[in-house]
Amino acid sequence: MSHLLTLAITILCFIAAIGPLIFVHELGHYLAGRVFGVKAEMFSIGMGRELFGWTDKRGTRWKVSALPIGGYVKFAGDMGPASTPDPAWLALPPEQRAQTLQAKPVWQRFLVVLAGPLTNFVAAIAIFTLYFGVTGVPQTPATIAQVVPGTAAAAAGLRPGDHILSVAGRPVSNFEDMAQMIALRPGQRLALEVQRDGRLLTIPVKPQRKHFSDGAGNEGDVGLLGVASGRSVQKREGVAGTLAASFRETGNILQTMADVIGQIVGGERSAKELGGPLKIAQFSGQVATFGWLPFIRFMALISINLGFINLLPIPLLDGGHLLFYLIEGVRRRPLPAQTQEWAFRSGLALLLGFMLFVTINDLGSFGLWRKLAGLIG
Repeated sequence: MSHLLTLAITILCFIAAIGPLIFVHELGHYLAGRVFGVKAEMFSIGMGRELFGWTDKRGTRWKVSALPIGGYVKFAGDMGPASTPDPAWLALPPEQRAQTLQAKPVWQRFLVVLAGPLTNFVAAIAIFTLYFGVTGVPQTPATIAQVVPGTAAAAAGLRPGDHILSVAGRPVSNFEDMAQMIALRPGQRLALEVQRDGRLLTIPVKPQRKHFSDGAGNEGDVGLLGVASGRSVQKREGVAGTLAASFRETGNILQTMADVIGQIVGGERSAKELGGPLKIAQFSGQVATFGWLPFIRFMALISINLGFINLLPIPLLDGGHLLFYLIEGVRRRPLPAQTQEWAFRSGLALLLGFMLFVTINDLGSFGLWRKLAGLIG
């Protein structure tokens, strides 16, 4: 397969993965706004110049734009990322002003903003429900069938037949959950709650740190315990059981994201592991080669990622707006416009710096810097 064809497939897979999820996110804002009577002036699928569109009976302009990445909803009276009102807002007739986001109580504005990330989580749950409905729900017991000699498990005194109940105080429901928790904590001293011959034991263990590289630019450190399970078990459940597993999987992934960010901030994990849009695009193309089931699971991960990132309390993101609305609710009045403007300018600088950093990481993982160094040398 030529490099050009591979690049085209990667771009198409990236659009197929990220485009619908951003649309879902913005649809959450739009639907919540409709519930509270906020007029949406524009709903853009994509960014940049409009390719085609239509205006519905409510006066909302729906458009498809040239860049098939991103999207946004523009509510009546909304100007700029800080959601500051248009100066002409006060001159609007009362009935039109009542349809703007700024005219709504703070709790309604809060819910309109919160609806975007929440819709991403709902989408992830729906995708996992479909996925588990086809593959079955992982139910491999967290019981050790084999301990590999010379590993962290052997050094800690774990034995075949030990049933793991929790890792670092967090309960595990199956072997897959346990393995994921261990993998995220290389070199950390952990407490395992173990059931052995009817007794409850707390066994300290320090997973071995192993650096991995898959040859495609994906690398990092993982924790290895050195145990194996018995036969892998995946069982098809009813609707209630599948939904419960989907909620649990979404919660586990959110917890994993929070753990990884905490490790990076705490210096336990390298910031070089952070990836950006280029890395997501590469993953999209790679995962698509394994079939549609792995690809839709990947979409669920991206949807959770979008929701999680947007909830971070950074100005310009939904989380920044939510923080300001919380402050407004406590103060009974909004922060001064100058303070909000300063915060959003700082947020813009922070996000641009972050995007630059992860793009440098992405290009480095593709080997660009090594190639340039070779050319210069």
